[in-house]
Amino acid sequence: MAAKKSETTVDIGGRTVKLTNQDKVLFPADGYTKGDLVAYYRAVAPVTLPYLRDNPVTMERFPDGISVPRGIWEKQMPRYTPEWVSRATIPPSTGEPRDVTYVVVNDEASLVWVANLAAITLHIWYSHVPAIDVPDVILFDLDPGETCPLARLARVALAFREELDNIGIRAYVKTTGGMGLHVIVPLEPRYDYDIAKGVSELVARRINSVLPKDTTLERTISRRPEDLVYLDWVQVGKGKTYVAPFTVRARDGAPVSMPLAWREVEAMRRKRAPETTAEMRRWTIANVPRLVAKTGDPWRNEGWIPQSLESAMARARPLWGV
Repeated sequence: MAAKKSETTVDIGGRTVKLTNQDKVLFPADGYTKGDLVAYYRAVAPVTLPYLRDNPVTMERFPDGISVPRGIWEKQMPRYTPEWVSRATIPPSTGEPRDVTYVVVNDEASLVWVANLAAITLHIWYSHVPAIDVPDVILFDLDPGETCPLARLARVALAFREELDNIGIRAYVKTTGGMGLHVIVPLEPRYDYDIAKGVSELVARRINSVLPKDTTLERTISRRPEDLVYLDWVQVGKGKTYVAPFTVRARDGAPVSMPLAWREVEAMRRKRAPETTAEMRRWTIANVPRLVAKTGDPWRNEGWIPQSLESAMARARPLWGV
């Protein structure tokens, strides 16, 4: 039987990947197609794969494009997944009624395969297999309100850097691809989730005490001041996920969750933008491959270093009064 005209195959690392409907428009306002998405992920594979490798992936798929109100959130690996795609079966200890077998994107061929499913956004766990009970990052979600000035968001992110640096922890920052920023701390994989979450809360409360006029810990959206930055520290937990570095978001403009050098956040602090969205969406499917080809991964350039917590917490006690 002859192949359909809209289908083709590519050989990647000895794997044959079938590509379908590459001219399907996924971002109607911009005209970006599934072929553009596949080309993007191929271009950034060298920098995004280190974060995806050995990590269960939840795929946020939009086979009919992002104009469909809700995409398909797919945890369970599809039945038609090729045998050569890695996978991880997680027992039902995270609120799931049964075991879930996740796709694990360990190579470029697997990344292209999931992109061809119109998996625009890839969400990853805080831990890797086989040590799935041991988180290897702590993430702080800095979520600005609708009228939060860009300079305020930047000031809060830089406060995280300073306060963590004061106790001997190096932090990294990326855009969410939406309105806010993620501050991330890579951990040595030897602490359980309760410890990681406890540290996350401690740091968030410290920042809130340092910048009470810029931040809020109020979880109820209707009660949050719209001009402040919500410090979401409860994201850390087994089975919870975050947007992988360099992944595309399903929003107009095809913004990317982009790792940044801290000097870019320092530049944001000097700007007078009345809100954050335009700045946070400067990094897109169109320009990130060119930036990556030129400068590489900002986090790796700064040294992505897993860190211990004991000495940091010992320093925090006298400095923070905990």
